[in-house]
Amino acid sequence: MSDRPIVVAITGASGAPYSVRLLEVLADAQRQVQLIVSSHGLRLLDTEMGIPSLDALRSHVGAERWDRSITAFDDGDRGATPASGSALNDGMVICPCSMGTLSAISIGASRSLVERAADVALKERRKLILVPRETPLSAVHLENMLRLTHAGAIVMPAAPGFYHRPRSIDDLVNFVVARVLDHLGVPHRLVSRWNSGEDE
Repeated sequence: MSDRPIVVAITGASGAPYSVRLLEVLADAQRQVQLIVSSHGLRLLDTEMGIPSLDALRSHVGAERWDRSITAFDDGDRGATPASGSALNDGMVICPCSMGTLSAISIGASRSLVERAADVALKERRKLILVPRETPLSAVHLENMLRLTHAGAIVMPAAPGFYHRPRSIDDLVNFVVARVLDHLGVPHRLVSRWNSGEDE
């Protein structure tokens, strides 16, 4: 297992349960996480899950898991570790990723630590996974997504499938988080793998 950290950012698009579940699973897998939560991401956590602060997020994830695996950075600190290409990591996930954040990354704005860390992932040819949750999508959204895909990012909309016959919201959340983990190369058992019956 790699000992390099994974950068996880939470921004203001709807989808707080995805980010919280991702943190829980990465911590359970004993992967080091460099966490960045934007001000809008913090508001999202409060609105959707009643988590009003980083301390509350630590409690929700579990203090022991958090202290063992997660290091939080201020989104306003563009000199923090994730802002440097010389600081090695195993890639970055922005989950959820607002369209404003996606747009800024697509033009290299780097106005915040989230944006700068994403810019670093692209320039260093590291994995950058963006999990937008928006509908419908405008031509501007689609053009920005295409630009980022051409630049090497993976655009993974939070669009859960139903072939695994979900019975709860947790099942739907796990579906999306499982796809993120697959692309990060982190083993998990969140959902059953598709099998069309040929091995039965």
